[in-house]
Amino acid sequence: MPKPDIHPTWYPEAKVYCNGELVTTVGSTKPELHVDVWSGNHPFYTGTQKIIDTEGRVERFLRKYGMTDSRTGDGAAADKKK
Repeated sequence: MPKPDIHPTWYPEAKVYCNGELVTTVGSTKPELHVDVWSGNHPFYTGTQKIIDTEGRVERFLRKYGMTDSRTGDGAAADKKK
């Protein structure tokens, strides 16, 4: 025997907001959804993907695995250590 009133309310036209503006409507158990990233501003879908280097992590990785180029300033310093 199924239990009555166990399912949440379904909103077939729930509004999805990103940065304060309406981006789409979807079906959801909440009437409004607030998201930080969606396909309209995600770097993979927009083609604006960049490497964000904080605290020199990319250079440290390249030095650690010997992937630096000796023609660049950073690579020359890493090659001298070898």
